[in-house]
Amino acid sequence: MVDHLPLEAPLPTRATLTLLVGRVTTIKLAYWASLTAVEVALPLILALPFADRFPLSIVITVVLSLATIAWAFRAARAPDKRLGALHRSIPTVATTFAATTVVASPASLPLLIVERERSLEQCGIGTCHTEALWLWVAILVVGTVFIPAAFAAALKPYRSAR
Repeated sequence: MVDHLPLEAPLPTRATLTLLVGRVTTIKLAYWASLTAVEVALPLILALPFADRFPLSIVITVVLSLATIAWAFRAARAPDKRLGALHRSIPTVATTFAATTVVASPASLPLLIVERERSLEQCGIGTCHTEALWLWVAILVVGTVFIPAAFAAALKPYRSAR
């Protein structure tokens, strides 16, 4: 029986890669869309100057980032009804980063526009709140690196029990 086991993990099928890209892309799109909605709604809900609202933006961003990373971890472990579980291999990890970055990263651009507007808030001429732009950079890094990394780390090794 042992002689019939492959020595290395088989390459993922197209259906498996589609499932993988779909899951990670959905998570990243939801992450950026929710943060964009929060950043648009926050000044409407709280009629406070930028400096007073910004700490709340950071707290909300951290909470949503941690929740999204947990979601990515759980989604990687969830079996599909037709395909079963996703397994970790170099192609699946590479696809997690490459394809989802190309597909989902443009969704962070509306947030950049909002944060650029925040950076100009209550300024005479030029940017006076660069921290708003740095928040966008941090959110971009979380969405581009940490969410796919959590997903890839949570994938079951090929030889694990199903």
